[in-house]
Amino acid sequence: MAAKFDFNGRRVLVTGAGAGIGRGICKALYESGAEVYGVSRTQENLNSLKVECPDLVTVCVDLSDWDATRAALSLLPTMHGVVNNAAIAINGSCLTAKPEDFDKVMGLELGEHGIRVNCVNPTVVLTSMGKLAWSDPAKAGPMLDKIPLGRFAEIDDVVSGVLFLLSDQAALINAVTLPIDGGFLAT
Repeated sequence: MAAKFDFNGRRVLVTGAGAGIGRGICKALYESGAEVYGVSRTQENLNSLKVECPDLVTVCVDLSDWDATRAALSLLPTMHGVVNNAAIAINGSCLTAKPEDFDKVMGLELGEHGIRVNCVNPTVVLTSMGKLAWSDPAKAGPMLDKIPLGRFAEIDDVVSGVLFLLSDQAALINAVTLPIDGGFLAT
């Protein structure tokens, strides 16, 4: 179960809200009193999320379409927090990566405006996709052997880290990457 925080009176936008980690973040924020704006490119996923969180505001837009995204998000009120969770997996060589494929230094640039920018870096997360990709013991075993806590992350492990970074308890945490990996990076 995800950690509990009080987000009453706060508006938070979550991208990738339709499934997996983003869906878990939306539900936890909603249960913590936030006014949640869930963004996904799949209306069906947003509809089922709205059944679980009736007051959630849904925005169906493909974030890869910059003009459509700008138009859809410009209609929303100012947010107290944004969780940019939407992602795709691109399998490719780091030797062919372009500069725009890497993150910029937003935490440094936006910090002077009181905007904190942090990220989480989980190990394998047992979402539906993660379970499918890591269900073979021959593949999972060697990876699990490198994780001192001996397990992959569950959605709630990631959700708790995200909620902490959004909370007032993390008011002085900026420009950091929080590993949620059971100690994998320490090995």
